Amino acid sequence: MDVEAFFENMPFAQLLGVEVTEVADGHAEGYLEIDEELSWNDDTLMAHGGVTFTLADTVGGAALVSLVDQPVPTIDMRIDYLSAATGDIYAEADVVRCGDDVGAVDVEVFSAEDETLLADARGVYKTG
Repeated sequence: MDVEAFFENMPFAQLLGVEVTEVADGHAEGYLEIDEELSWNDDTLMAHGGVTFTLADTVGGAALVSLVDQPVPTIDMRIDYLSAATGDIYAEADVVRCGDDVGAVDVEVFSAEDETLLADARGVYKTG
């Protein structure tokens, strides 16, 4: 399975502009350009929490897909928002556990401008 192509052709990720930029051996990275349409605030550009969540979930899934070579539906994801995203964001994900039935992935979301940690997440995905 071509993991990067799989995520490039995911309609929802395309809608938001999520780019999976690196995928290999249980690790993935992705990028998202934040514009007015993804902001929750009309006066100041600030990414809606769902946008940050989507980047984390997509990149987390990509990290696990790199190991199991099949789609991995999300079972659960917990995210802590640490700071507002006021510009472009990127995420890094690493598989913590890859089992026969489920896998767990840690994801961090950063500001692309100054590398401030914006969110910390743990995703659980169905692997079997």
